[in-house]
Amino acid sequence: MTKLSVNVNKIALLRNSRGTDYPNLRKHAERLLELGAHGITVHPRQDERHIKYADVPELAALLVDHANVEFNVEGYPSDSFLALVEETRPDQCTLVPDSATQLTSDHGWDMRDSGEMLHSALDRLRASGIRSALFMDPDVELIAGLQDLPVDRIELYTEPYAHNFGKPDEQAVLQQYREAARFAQDQGLGINAGHDLNLQNLAALLEIPDILEVSIGHALTVEALELGIAETVARYLKICSGAL
Repeated sequence: MTKLSVNVNKIALLRNSRGTDYPNLRKHAERLLELGAHGITVHPRQDERHIKYADVPELAALLVDHANVEFNVEGYPSDSFLALVEETRPDQCTLVPDSATQLTSDHGWDMRDSGEMLHSALDRLRASGIRSALFMDPDVELIAGLQDLPVDRIELYTEPYAHNFGKPDEQAVLQQYREAARFAQDQGLGINAGHDLNLQNLAALLEIPDILEVSIGHALTVEALELGIAETVARYLKICSGAL
């Protein structure tokens, strides 16, 4: 079974738009856990446009009280971000190569440019006992560059798959993900996935064996406007429970 980690960034964005604490991020996370979500994901960006650094300790404290639920913190490995992660000790930290000017994450890491920096960041995570993941394109050559890094998992960047879902190139693109996942698993890496996954395209992706976790936020939040949060989460959990 694949675990569902719900990204609550868009709830924080809605809160920030009015300068109040409504909707309350902690209460929303508690509701998601009550509905059966296996984890909560946050991605505090450098400009704090949605999740703020101050949100992370509060959510970390919440999840300590929930057995078998994981906290995943995503972000660019700046010194301030890594210090926040070391302070809050999430179950997993996913390092993402985003800049302050990006609208959203739109590519994975390339070790040819970032290997030395990532090695240092991953060493810090391992020393703190935090499982690490790297946001990666479904590219076997790029994944091969991870072999000397102390990393536990990769998160496959799934926007290209989502963009091609239902189109003529869908199966060809999906095959790239199959090959990338198989190669990474052969190297001893666990597989997560995320970005633009939704109720329509998730099941086909999870036909790839042994995807451990999906992180979904934007689509889940939008779908909840139509279906309600309880029904939306239930549908996602049903899809994830059918994954082999």
